[in-house]
Amino acid sequence: MAERMPALLQSTAVRSLYLHGAVGRGKSWLLDGLFRAAPLEEKRRLHFHDFFAQLHQGMFRHRQAVDPLASTLDELLENCRLLCFDEFHVHDIGDAMLITRLFKALFERGILLVVTSNYPPEGLLPNPLYHQRFLPVIELINARMDVLEVGGATDYRSLSQDRPQQRFTRGHYVWPGTPAQRARLQLPPADLEPVPLDVGNRQLRARLIDDDRVHFNFADLCEEPTAVIDYLALCKRFERWSIDHLPLLDECSTAVQQRFINLIDVLYDQDKTLILVGERPLAESLAGSVIDLMRTRSRLGQLILLDEQLPR
Repeated sequence: MAERMPALLQSTAVRSLYLHGAVGRGKSWLLDGLFRAAPLEEKRRLHFHDFFAQLHQGMFRHRQAVDPLASTLDELLENCRLLCFDEFHVHDIGDAMLITRLFKALFERGILLVVTSNYPPEGLLPNPLYHQRFLPVIELINARMDVLEVGGATDYRSLSQDRPQQRFTRGHYVWPGTPAQRARLQLPPADLEPVPLDVGNRQLRARLIDDDRVHFNFADLCEEPTAVIDYLALCKRFERWSIDHLPLLDECSTAVQQRFINLIDVLYDQDKTLILVGERPLAESLAGSVIDLMRTRSRLGQLILLDEQLPR
């Protein structure tokens, strides 16, 4: 692949690439290898959450421009020729409309796009109320990109030798959160009162703020109208996170489940240390109706387990 890359990038017939498959099958590993092998400086490799947050912020800054999207892409991408997006997915109809415009603009600029996703193109924006409106971008992906499935029976994230490579995977899942368990991990009490936490122009609630450490209740982050852009802003300030009172997700609304999924995506991608405290075993807590929970189960399954069977 590395030897062929210069010729591929210079070819006018080169097509972009869409890699999809189940969690932990090596899509991001392949993306990273391709990105490193590409012998050019005009390239960017981004988590889609992060890029999309920057896109929203840029379009707000350039809202007086003739074409806010074009002005923002000029700012974010400059002379980029190869753009790699990891973890691409779509669930919100508002985002879907912007993504349609984004993909058209990227292809018009002649940017070679490489994308990883847990979904084939036809599985994007699965909500039947909105799926039909997203068909134009699905057709665009199929027309302009080679679509390849990355399969296999092994979830490589579950292999123990991957643990030392990330701070995230050295975090803990704790249940049921006894006083002894909390003392062992230096967690604060479970009944702390909320304290205000400014995030941009908004004010959220936390339970403890200590230097680069922040402690939340699940409800503070996921039962309030928070968004990916909030989580990214918090990640710039805090390295160590703890989240208390994880409920049974199956008893939560779809919107709450999706916020939790997005939160874990951001913490995993930004490689933050996480201690998550639930009332029940992880598998029970992560039962739910949202399809993206398969990715969340894979990621949280890498945390070190501290359960009720261990000394209290």
